[in-house]
Amino acid sequence: MVIKGKALILGDDINTDLIIPARFLTTTSPEELGKNLFADSVINFSQKIEKGDIIVAGKNFGCGSSREHAPLAIKGAGISCVVALSFARIFFRNAINIGLPIIESKDAKEIKEGDDLEIDLQEGKVKNLTQNKIYTIQPFPEFLEELINQGGLMNWIKNLLLRS
Repeated sequence: MVIKGKALILGDDINTDLIIPARFLTTTSPEELGKNLFADSVINFSQKIEKGDIIVAGKNFGCGSSREHAPLAIKGAGISCVVALSFARIFFRNAINIGLPIIESKDAKEIKEGDDLEIDLQEGKVKNLTQNKIYTIQPFPEFLEELINQGGLMNWIKNLLLRS
């Protein structure tokens, strides 16, 4: 799977309360949640997003409460992937479970706002087309890529049951 998008840069320790403030947790609609992505922490963030954009962040992205609304809001806003130095463990699992690819990269700090990125999950490469650089990442295991391609764990299970 190859993902292409423009980089939107965030910092370290981005917690789930910053990703989607608690007052918007009255819905589980990804699209509705996406309209309020970073509503209290990044001015006009949802207006900056173009479908397919990629969030690039520092360490400990998705820390805080284990709310599944956070990755749903990111996906619902049209973000195609999150690249960070590191992720909170439960956020990582929640993101994969809903079909949002997330990538750990030690080179995330080199990426600048607006850089055009191309991520090849199978080959384990992030191409920064703007800076003409290639960063190596851990390739996605086949099973995780299959979960992402099918839209998350629940869709994967449904498809598995349909094949049985």
